[in-house]
Amino acid sequence: MTVTVFQARKILTMNPQQPEATHVAVRDGRVLAVGDLERMLSVGRFTLDDRYADQVLMPGLVEGHSHLMAGGLWMFTFVGYHARTSPDGKVWEGCRDFDEVIARLVEVERGMTDPKAALLAWGFDPIFFGTERMTVEHLDRVSTTRPVVVLHASQHLMNVNRAALEQAGITRDTDIEGVARFQDGEHAGEPNGELQEFAAMFPITRLTGNVFRVTGADPKCLRMFGQMAQLAGVTTATDLVNDLSDGNHAALAEVTADPDFPVRFVPAYISMDGATNRAQGGERIRARQAAGNDKLHYGLVKIVADGSIQGFTARLRWPGYHNGAPNGIWILPPAELKAAIKDFHAQGFQLHIHTNGDEATEVALDGIEEALAAHPRWDHRHTLQHCQMADEAQFRRMARLGVCANLFANHLYYWGDAHRELTMGPDRAFRMDACATALRHGVPMAIHSDAPITPLGPLFTAWCAVNRLTSSGRQLGTAECIPVADALYAITMGAAFTLSMDHLVGSVEVGKFADFCVLDDDPLAIAPEKLHEVRIAGTVIGGRPLPLPGQA
Repeated sequence: MTVTVFQARKILTMNPQQPEATHVAVRDGRVLAVGDLERMLSVGRFTLDDRYADQVLMPGLVEGHSHLMAGGLWMFTFVGYHARTSPDGKVWEGCRDFDEVIARLVEVERGMTDPKAALLAWGFDPIFFGTERMTVEHLDRVSTTRPVVVLHASQHLMNVNRAALEQAGITRDTDIEGVARFQDGEHAGEPNGELQEFAAMFPITRLTGNVFRVTGADPKCLRMFGQMAQLAGVTTATDLVNDLSDGNHAALAEVTADPDFPVRFVPAYISMDGATNRAQGGERIRARQAAGNDKLHYGLVKIVADGSIQGFTARLRWPGYHNGAPNGIWILPPAELKAAIKDFHAQGFQLHIHTNGDEATEVALDGIEEALAAHPRWDHRHTLQHCQMADEAQFRRMARLGVCANLFANHLYYWGDAHRELTMGPDRAFRMDACATALRHGVPMAIHSDAPITPLGPLFTAWCAVNRLTSSGRQLGTAECIPVADALYAITMGAAFTLSMDHLVGSVEVGKFADFCVLDDDPLAIAPEKLHEVRIAGTVIGGRPLPLPGQA
């Protein structure tokens, strides 16, 4: 059997028993030995590969909260506030006011040949534009005949024009929570085109075929995600909303069967339904587990409790939103949330529960505690995803219950200023995404991008957790900054632990998949404020070096 030994300037192993090395031996896609060249002699004959001799290796980065639609969304028009880079390397400048959003949409609409096709866009976020909210009046400037649908950056809200409302059947008489309305003037009481959360958005997704989400199940789009992952140094990534349907599984199985596909996927079954469907969902998960492969790992369940903080749909405890906005929306009301937690816990699955607001976190912890009392289970690793507003007492409770936290550190940069001024106020904003508190209380922790909500890039996410700087350069909660070493652990072993894959990925040690991220610099040797500038030079998946997209 062929053994390849990769030589590097340094290998950061994330294995505390052997933190650094210079050589790693690989056989059959797994790590056979780690150490110096002399230690490699113990494995017998080998081929020395010195292509990384001047570079630094670390474990392939693990994105513990992402969505595979992040690749396919680039089939539609980007209208976000911050600039983004698409999988093909093109930089899309941000739209800095409503007029720039409308101008970009008008330009796209002029090039559309099918007069009935919907114009779809994504990435919009009105929190950057002051108190004004987008309405049908804005989007009717793009078209009064074709549906115009603009998905917010959080994906918990969307804006549409009157044509979309009409074709979807949303009228003055529609009685769905989250359908925003004009409060005064000649159109008072009519839907204003802003739709908050999934129930309100459902008529539109039914009209368009839920096309935003469908992109995550198209092989072409999955390969686009693979390109993004390589550029970010990611070799393991989640899809935390997936119905595990036959079509979705077929697409995932197709791309992951390719030896050169650069990512291991971890899809999570999304639970939004009642007890009968939860039982059927459990059967579907087990069937998919039996059909997985080395790059396709099933077994997680995703439950969504509340909405988005910047969209004012997250559920908050007293004193509520800093600007006085009404409390948010329960995606699953507390009784249903607890029932879903209990049912899937009893079936033996690991739960990943979306809780943005601290009220949602409290109810989720109540549900986990009740589930554990009814069905005791060791090492369940249920994980609170985002968990952005948790306070000290809630982290202590997580530690007691064996709950993990995957914190949305990127929020500190992209929305930190808005949280300080509008949503949370300074005191609670300083404790948001409290990585230091989680570590202090021994809560197993990861950090994430929630791509496509923010760009896929674990080194940037680590930079956010280390420096806690907002986009304006203000530091948000100095006491919650963590050391670089802890941040790197969070995007490797920390994330792998929350996925119950720490025996397979997350560190460079014997028996694990030979997945590596290749860096031009040592992230532990540079200034912490420069962490996000470390260049990703390549990835290795199962011992196979893969060139970055665009390289020979």
